[in-house]
Amino acid sequence: MNIIACIVVGIIAGWIAERVSGRNHGILTNMFVGIIGSMIGGFVVSGLLGFRYAEGLNIASILVATAGAVLVLGIFGGVRDRRMT
Repeated sequence: MNIIACIVVGIIAGWIAERVSGRNHGILTNMFVGIIGSMIGGFVVSGLLGFRYAEGLNIASILVATAGAVLVLGIFGGVRDRRMT
């Protein structure tokens, strides 16, 4: 995926994941979480489950990246909550 599409998908996926998880972050955090989520989501969908999807700026990429970003936020939230107690 080219860098511009990766950033745009990351921002969109991070924002959607932020809304789903009920958190409030800035645009840079959304982009970071979305890009990391797209890597994790892409690995899970194509590597572990065997599905192939067209990478780039499309609905499938946004859905995969959003699922990965929600997973990243869930893991981060669990680790942070565990540290607080």
